[in-house]
Amino acid sequence: MLRLLDEIDYGLVLVDEQGKIQHANHLARHELARGRLLDGAIGETITGRTATLGQQLMSAVHGALQGRRRLLYLTHGEHTLPVAVIPLSHAVEESCGSVLLVMARQRVGDNLALQMFAREHSLTPTEESVLRALCDGRDVDEIAVQHGVAESTVRTQVRSLRDKTGANGIRQLVQRVLALPPVVPALRSEGCAPRRSAAAGFQFV
Repeated sequence: MLRLLDEIDYGLVLVDEQGKIQHANHLARHELARGRLLDGAIGETITGRTATLGQQLMSAVHGALQGRRRLLYLTHGEHTLPVAVIPLSHAVEESCGSVLLVMARQRVGDNLALQMFAREHSLTPTEESVLRALCDGRDVDEIAVQHGVAESTVRTQVRSLRDKTGANGIRQLVQRVLALPPVVPALRSEGCAPRRSAAAGFQFV
């Protein structure tokens, strides 16, 4: 069961009725270590960046123990993190004492399965970078300006993406990425941060 959670490309945390962290997969551990909105480690009580955030979360956890699901929008400064709070027992069953917290992805381009998609379609590192940027909602001109290349260069990469994937256009291409299964391409070792792939820098030639 715990190994299964590590294979899912969303931050997942199991907490008990007191909010003590029983398990956190690799993405959740990274988010908790950053401490932007939530903080804690396995064996510790999960806490919020502020007392208000902590109260919001624990109220939802207690509700989940009564069989109620909630979607929280935790916000502090410029950071926002949607978190689904899911009971792990049916309302008519005896409570199992555990609650699942599911953290939303921060960006579509953070989809780790996109690496598998790129491999399957033999995308180059530059094409994968362009695809990630498109998934994050950037227009061709924005991608070109950000990386100091001509729009025609980016459009050439987009045409190549369409040819290799069989997509009719950018919208269909992004929809295919959105529809990918939420799985990681390979498990990382404990403490590793999410990947820094070709998206970290373009190599237009």
